[in-house]
Amino acid sequence: MKGYSFLRALRALRSRIDPRAGLCQGEPPGVSNQPSFGLLFDIDGVLVRGKTPIPAARKAFKKLVDDKGQFLLPVVFVTNAGNCLRQTKATQLTNLLGVPITQEQVMMSHSPLRIFKQYHQKHVLVSGQGPILDIAKYLGFTNAITVDSVRERFPFLDMVDHTRRPKILPSSAEDLPKIDAVILFGEPIRWETNLQIIIDVLMTGGYPANAHQSATRPHIPLLACNMDLMWMSEARSPRFGHGIFMLCLENIYKKITGDDLKYEVLMGKPSEITYQYAEFLIRLQTAAMQWRKPVQTLYAIGDNLMTDIYGANLYNRQLQQTSSRNSSETFVQAASGAGIATVSQEEDPALENKLSFPAATRCHSILVCTGISNPRAEVPADTSKSVTETVFHGHRDFKFEPSLVEPGYIVDDVDAAVDLIFKLEDFFTAH
Repeated sequence: MKGYSFLRALRALRSRIDPRAGLCQGEPPGVSNQPSFGLLFDIDGVLVRGKTPIPAARKAFKKLVDDKGQFLLPVVFVTNAGNCLRQTKATQLTNLLGVPITQEQVMMSHSPLRIFKQYHQKHVLVSGQGPILDIAKYLGFTNAITVDSVRERFPFLDMVDHTRRPKILPSSAEDLPKIDAVILFGEPIRWETNLQIIIDVLMTGGYPANAHQSATRPHIPLLACNMDLMWMSEARSPRFGHGIFMLCLENIYKKITGDDLKYEVLMGKPSEITYQYAEFLIRLQTAAMQWRKPVQTLYAIGDNLMTDIYGANLYNRQLQQTSSRNSSETFVQAASGAGIATVSQEEDPALENKLSFPAATRCHSILVCTGISNPRAEVPADTSKSVTETVFHGHRDFKFEPSLVEPGYIVDDVDAAVDLIFKLEDFFTAH
């Protein structure tokens, strides 16, 4: 992306901040009508910094539940994290926020993998950390293998760390079924091992112990979750995310082969398929609440211009351009443009034909200033030598457009975001 100044963007955003935007005026008179909106919350940088809750988070969520702890409107937590199961994340959020969160309210970056049933019975290599085999099984994959398992069978493939090099090479390679696809759940722990073995798999057509062959191109399918270049933890500066690992993999493959690495699908924000799936989870909640009218407006609250804001605005454009919601076709187009997957349903088979045709008609983006993108922070002088002058942190397969990183609203924190939404929707609670 040429000619774009991240510093100029921050200044432009800061100049547009309305200090009164997050304030609700008057005493709340109580809820009178069923709301027609739902909320999509990012987690890191919005609700927590690492394992530390952001103070405004608990205050905000007290406004979203009744006296019994039941949510007053549908809420989905949309995270790019992919190192745990939904229930694990729901339990973490319950403890952090002080309100009961169920797994039905949580969407991990890998959640849309349930849609890609054509890979569920295939032999797939999974990369990441945490209980990735349990995650793969939960998502429907019945024949997954980890990078560590491949290394155990073929220890001579992993030669960067001298202390892990095998002293005696095996007399013959163990038998391993052909690997049909590679799935990147998130950043692994030993990057050099994962990069080497994934490259081996891609360049041998799924037989990592074999010699690399140029005839294996195009390579076997590669599915990736979480494109975050960086994310906000307890440190004062952003930390490397899975997007950095993907950048390494893409450049290694390009350097060796001369070809671009191709993705079958890219999941996680800002991918449209992620927001499409999140909207589907909103509809499941409204059905469980027995609402008479569907949610028409989504509010996506995030801290990252390049993922949360870009993705919400991109999905809003898709909603605006949707011309028909009554077609019998049920296909989801992956955001990378690489493939089309037949839709399946996770929770409710009765909604099988509706995932591609959302009830929502718009998605508003709200930027909070507690994470990566903070327009209120002091920024250095805009000089020609600034290292951040022409930086786009989005994935290479996503076209940069200035309008897509322009938040609909900017507020201090998540509590101010909730107040702003209530004001915009004329929605007030009695507590």
